[in-house]
Amino acid sequence: MATILAIDADALPVDPLWLVQRLRDGHRQGVGEVERLLLQEPGAENSLLTWTAWQPGAALGAKLAAVFPGNEGRGAGPNIRSVIVLFDGQDGKPLAVITGESFTRAKTAADSALGADLLARPDAATLAVLGAGAQAQTQIRYLLAVRPSIRRVAIWNRTVEKARALATSLSVPDIEIGAVEDAETAVRDADIVSCVTASRDPVLLGSWLKPGAHVDLVGSFIPEMREADDAAMRRARLFVDTRRFAVGHCGEFTQAIAAGVITADDVVAELAELCTGTPGRRSAEEITLFKNAGGGHLDLMVARAVYDLAAGRA
Repeated sequence: MATILAIDADALPVDPLWLVQRLRDGHRQGVGEVERLLLQEPGAENSLLTWTAWQPGAALGAKLAAVFPGNEGRGAGPNIRSVIVLFDGQDGKPLAVITGESFTRAKTAADSALGADLLARPDAATLAVLGAGAQAQTQIRYLLAVRPSIRRVAIWNRTVEKARALATSLSVPDIEIGAVEDAETAVRDADIVSCVTASRDPVLLGSWLKPGAHVDLVGSFIPEMREADDAAMRRARLFVDTRRFAVGHCGEFTQAIAAGVITADDVVAELAELCTGTPGRRSAEEITLFKNAGGGHLDLMVARAVYDLAAGRA
């Protein structure tokens, strides 16, 4: 029987720019088949997400993610825990079982970073991060990697102490990192705004966005969740990682479409199209918005990269 690698992603150092490039290459190779199953605990906000994907001839796999949004707030560990199983695309043999909280964090951050690399202004100097949970630190690291022009990071969180703690924990040469007490202050001067919350009400108002800003929405994955208001959706040119999951499942889109603010046709392109030549930003003054909705194809691409790294093939 073939050896199945047991990989702890937390013990595997991954270079952000390398992983972003692997995602870019994966999209150029073709997304393949993707499916999603969502189970929600009755009367609670807890969820079990199952992402499956198949890149024919290359690999197939599944990720199971238990999402418990209240964990971090009550000291019960991370909000998201996951297990990924990777299979060979030639004969179906299992190759690896991947655990570790850093897997989903790195996948999520790389997805956003690739979107920002394709859409944000190349001279972006200020990053605003709304949310200071476990994802925020990885998000900052990956966005700084693709935009080394950034010189200031402003962090906001509903509990300002968490924002201050995150800012204190980060130290990057020549970059000012600090907490702010209100979201508007963080956003007004920002060239990139990354929202990493589990909010059901908008934390980002479109009226705060300056011309040329790039918005990165991460948190929502069901119709009842949203991080940006209708004005942000109306003002921005809209991009997604995957149309199917962003438009069909994420509250920024489902609610704005239901209200007649936008239509599904307002989505200019998804990530695979941007990676294969569809133009993104058209001017320095344009506001772009990228919805990071996830998808099993992203998990599969990252699983393949992690497997290659652990097997000494990277």
